[in-house]
Amino acid sequence: MSVKKGLIFGLLFGFLVLGILSMQRAMPQDKEERIYKAIKVYSPYKLEKRIGGLTIINSQTGIKEKPSAAEVLHRLDELNKEWGKNHIVIKDNDAIILGDNNQTVVKIFIETEKERTFLKNFYGI
Repeated sequence: MSVKKGLIFGLLFGFLVLGILSMQRAMPQDKEERIYKAIKVYSPYKLEKRIGGLTIINSQTGIKEKPSAAEVLHRLDELNKEWGKNHIVIKDNDAIILGDNNQTVVKIFIETEKERTFLKNFYGI
């Protein structure tokens, strides 16, 4: 193999590796689907699609954040974690969602130990 072909293949391989690494960094943390979807309904943070990308909107205050495309899912996770620390309580086999005045909004049954571990790790409860 000539030096030119080796250089071209080396560059292609390098770009492929860098692309894969950047995609892995941009992926959000794995979640337990059932419990996360049930809790996400009560979170005030929503994603809005725009021509320029995604915007995070706080539905309670109307504040909008426009992080870069690579950071938007990580930022949404950070906001949901902060909200969850103050508004989710685990009691027995239930995750209790609290409102702003510490009133119970809903109780969500925790089916598996993986869901309980996810709640403790993700939301820091």
